[in-house]
Amino acid sequence: MRWALGGPIAPAGPDAAPGQRAVVMTMGALHDGHLELVRRAREEAGPNGQVVVTIFVNPLQFAAGEDLDAYPRDLDGDIAKLAGVGADVVFAPTPDVVYPDGDPVVRVSAGHIGDVLEGEHRPGHLDGVLTVVLKLMHLVRPDVALFGEKDAQQLLAVRRMVRDLEVSVDVVGVPTVREPDGLALSSRNAYLSADERQRAPALSRALRAGAAAADRGADGVINAARQVLDGAEGVVVDYLALVDPVTVEAVADDFSGHALLLVAARVGSTRLIDNQAVEVSSEVQR
Repeated sequence: MRWALGGPIAPAGPDAAPGQRAVVMTMGALHDGHLELVRRAREEAGPNGQVVVTIFVNPLQFAAGEDLDAYPRDLDGDIAKLAGVGADVVFAPTPDVVYPDGDPVVRVSAGHIGDVLEGEHRPGHLDGVLTVVLKLMHLVRPDVALFGEKDAQQLLAVRRMVRDLEVSVDVVGVPTVREPDGLALSSRNAYLSADERQRAPALSRALRAGAAAADRGADGVINAARQVLDGAEGVVVDYLALVDPVTVEAVADDFSGHALLLVAARVGSTRLIDNQAVEVSSEVQR
């Protein structure tokens, strides 16, 4: 494995066997969820392909009031973790490489997708995500990019950007990796105190309760999930929504079919997100 601080990732040498280049984009502070993305990237790239992991704490995706400087960083530790899971290259550019002229004048807009849910609570966040993702795609030049399904709205926005802007990259979603008690793995979990860590699985319990109520229709899903969250001490909900998995629009009360149940909440000062696929019944049991 090798790592680079800046500049585009060079293409494979002329004697290299053909294979795909797969990329996993991260902000570092890697956990088992990130490492699972890399393992899947290895599968996508194949034995003759190349797996690139990017590590870059992107200032554009931090909303006002969020502390960019406080975001956890451990480049040496991250590189050590990546050595055993199939990464070939770690690309860890500095901000002057990604944004050589400072804040970019031209940015990618997430449109409506960036205005609701996460966008409402973190204005400009998804615009910043898409801008850096597109720049990293140009720098790394991958055939396939892998993203975790935990950040469902982000994954949808990236897929829409790739489709709308004709970017020649396959986007692959990888299922959320969880702790034994159901808590979705996140770099932000490190901020939780011992007591808060005990409270945090309320998010995944609420999602499971909502999914179990799918035979009661869309309102039954929301009500079952909300009941769990209302009873969870120390959990302050930003939003709970059942949405169309393509448009992120809230589904109607008479909706049936595939939907996503999304939740964002603060446990102490730590903001967590999670989601669950739900198949809402067309024959509501009243």
